[in-house]
Formats: sequence, structure tokens, C-alpha cells
Amino acid sequence: MGGIGSGRHWQFGADTTDDYRSIDIRWLKREGLLETGISRRITWSRGGEVTGSINVRSEPGRVILDYRHRDRGGEWQPERYPVYLDTTPCRMGGVRHWFLCPARGCGRRVAILYGGAIFACRHCYRLAYPSQREKPGDRAARRADRIRDKMGWPGGILEGGDWGKPKGMHWRTYERLCREHDALSDRALVGIMDHLNRLSGRF
Repeated sequence: MGGIGSGRHWQFGADTTDDYRSIDIRWLKREGLLETGISRRITWSRGGEVTGSINVRSEPGRVILDYRHRDRGGEWQPERYPVYLDTTPCRMGGVRHWFLCPARGCGRRVAILYGGAIFACRHCYRLAYPSQREKPGDRAARRADRIRDKMGWPGGILEGGDWGKPKGMHWRTYERLCREHDALSDRALVGIMDHLNRLSGRF
């Protein structure tokens, strides 16, 4: 299979950071998952459904990532490898933690790793931030989808709003998010109509 980061799977990305699962070392630190010996399975979900998972185990100076992946509907392949850590001093005291990107030939100090066949930095996958590639209507749709995901609603603004308040969410928060979602959806739909009108003008 080659070493970590070998092959083409991480070299020719044409997507944005939102298209990839990610692990943020700042979140691991807040959750206490950088303490030696701690192990936890982390899951990703969308629309209330789990879309992926990974086991993270902390060891001195590194974390071990353990998961499965498959390319283009092929066979599931197990992956288990270390990601080494680094620290830098903070101005107000303490230290800031970083991943050292495990992709072959990289080793960049980064806060977030993005997962394809391996977890690597944004530069190795050549990922852009969504704001670098999207139109205003696309940005509004993406922000609306984030609210939908937080609410546990089905993905996509065309599914409509108000699928119900998540359990445990305060009504004031729910009503505020509904208003934000509706405003963003309206903005996104205007962008879609403008795009369709421009396309129809070409024919």
C-alpha cells in the first residue's frame, strides 16, 4: 500500500474544506483527548445520521488514528498510524498544540487535519476555503445547511424549514435559528434564480 501519503489520493484535491471530514486539535484539547492513554471513538454526522467514525488514542507526543476507508466504492481498507504533535508557547502563558501533517514529505504544523484515505493538511489536499470559491447565494445555502445540521433537519434548503425543535434546545435559540435559516434560504434561492436566468439568457 506504500507509506502514509503515498499515491495520488491526496495530491489532486479540487474541493473545499467543508467537503472533507476533519479533526481539530483544539477540540481534542478541550475534550481532554490529548491526555496520555485516553482513547475515544469520534463520529461525524449529517442530518442526524452518522456518516463516519474514527478512533483516536493519545500517546506521549502523538495520537494514533484508527479507522477504515474505501475509494470509489471499493473494498474497505483499515488504516492505523501515528500523527506526531508539537507545541508552541502562547504569549499569555501555556502552550498551543499542533498536528504535524503525516503526509509524506509534508510535516507542516497545523491545527486541523482533513480526512480522505489519510488525514492530512489542507495544503496536501489542495483544499480551498469555501469562501474562496462560492458565490453569495452559495455561501447563504452553506450557512443555512449548517443550521439544518445543528437542528438535525434533512439536508438541503429545498426540503423546507421547521422540522421541529431538537430535544434540549431552548425555544429562544430555536426561534432565532429558524429566523436565520429562513433569511439565508431566501438569499440562496434568489441566487439560484439569478443563476438560472443567466443560463437561460445564453440560449
